[in-house]
Amino acid sequence: MLNLTTIIKDDMGEQRKAHCPVIISASRATDIPAFYSEWLVNRIKLGYVKWKNPFSGEYSYVSFEKARLFVFWTKNPEQLMHKLQYFDDMGYNYYFQYTLNDYEAEKWEPHLPSLDKRIETFTKLSEKIGKEKVIWRFDPIIITEMLYPEKILERIKRIGDQIHGYTERMVFSFIDVDCYKKVKSNLALLSEEIREIAPTAINELAKGISDLNKKWDLELGTCAEILNMSKYGIEHNRCIDDRLIVKLFSEDAELMKYIGIDTDQITVESVLPQYSYSKIKDKGQRKACGCIQSKDIGQYDTCPHGCVYCYANSNPQKAMENYKKTGTASEMLL
Repeated sequence: MLNLTTIIKDDMGEQRKAHCPVIISASRATDIPAFYSEWLVNRIKLGYVKWKNPFSGEYSYVSFEKARLFVFWTKNPEQLMHKLQYFDDMGYNYYFQYTLNDYEAEKWEPHLPSLDKRIETFTKLSEKIGKEKVIWRFDPIIITEMLYPEKILERIKRIGDQIHGYTERMVFSFIDVDCYKKVKSNLALLSEEIREIAPTAINELAKGISDLNKKWDLELGTCAEILNMSKYGIEHNRCIDDRLIVKLFSEDAELMKYIGIDTDQITVESVLPQYSYSKIKDKGQRKACGCIQSKDIGQYDTCPHGCVYCYANSNPQKAMENYKKTGTASEMLL
């Protein structure tokens, strides 16, 4: 489904072969809504972006010709909120994965606005586009000797009590310090030791979130976690979620065709339980990831938030330098 291609002209007038994804992820690798919203709109108008594979170093081109849906990943969408009318006018669908953590005391997310400001932005975004399009992520959950499960649950409660009326879903994960070498090296610089979370603590946290949710009544899901938490009412999440896409955007025939649903012949409600999710599962993600196929257009080492646990930055200084370079260039990393 990602094999659709076209020919584009790059900024120098040279012809290039480009992928034509239907779903754009913007982005797991950097906070496009916070730092690159103007760049994104400019690139959409120009028709393509240039993307560098972080593992092979090879370049490829991504066309917006067939794009029908943008999934935005962000910790601060305020700048993009002012540009959403452009996406509406162009007929693009979108929803937000909004990470809203509370690590203010530890200063683990040093360049974010205050928690109160981020909560205010969350509610404004929800009121603007609808709560079903704004998904709350507390991601990742981190435990230290001083930050134990009970204390984390208190922080989750503080946020959830304020925003549960402005979303329909909460997603969380537990930090995996062995999964990414960049995370391990960055965390080693901290004064407090961050370790893998023990199974007993994971169960305590899952039960605690489930108990809190008796008041909130949200859908609960874990992101790329192998453990089965269904006894707590917590499912394995799909962040690029075919079920949500069908629920929100069933009138978009092209998008439904990509998902694998023929709305001309049968209703979405009757066909969804029957169609093959495995055909569109994103096999390029981790095994426990439930996402369907999309194309991420972000670039590693370009996010200036400075989060100490970030797997996408080798170091904050390099990320800041690359952010300042990008401007309106066809790629983020020059």
